[in-house]
Amino acid sequence: MDELDRQLEKAIARGQRDRKLKDSRDFQHAMSEEELRRLHNEYRLELSDYIEQCLSRLPKYIPGFVCQTVVGDRGWGASCSRDDVGVSSDSKRENFFSRVEIVVRPFGSHHVLDIAAKGTVRNKEIYNRNHFRPLGEVDIEDFKSFVDLWVPQYAEKFASS
Repeated sequence: MDELDRQLEKAIARGQRDRKLKDSRDFQHAMSEEELRRLHNEYRLELSDYIEQCLSRLPKYIPGFVCQTVVGDRGWGASCSRDDVGVSSDSKRENFFSRVEIVVRPFGSHHVLDIAAKGTVRNKEIYNRNHFRPLGEVDIEDFKSFVDLWVPQYAEKFASS
């Protein structure tokens, strides 16, 4: 299969996905609050599991990180953190805290699926990001691609510090 064939297949897949999104937007207007809540819960379960799987790999590449599941008011997902001790230029002990957290935010009145990521390296926040879509327009693979992007970005920032 040559490059043109691959591009055509991708273009057709995008067009079909766009049509499905348009159909789902029309469907969302007809959905009840309970149906939206159920849909959010379904997406939340899949994404929070995926987030946990991705972040749990971090200690394999950067020893010292401890991962844990996040369940609470902030949302559902996972975090990995690490405490380091260093010596400052004036020979005083310094503590450094590093943490990355990615969560699916709780269902709210705006009826969106929202993931949020925060990253701190050596006591400095390096990013605070989120990605959201109305529940009727969600492409779960799109959300997973953001998780796939944010975890390596964090590892790179940590490794360069």
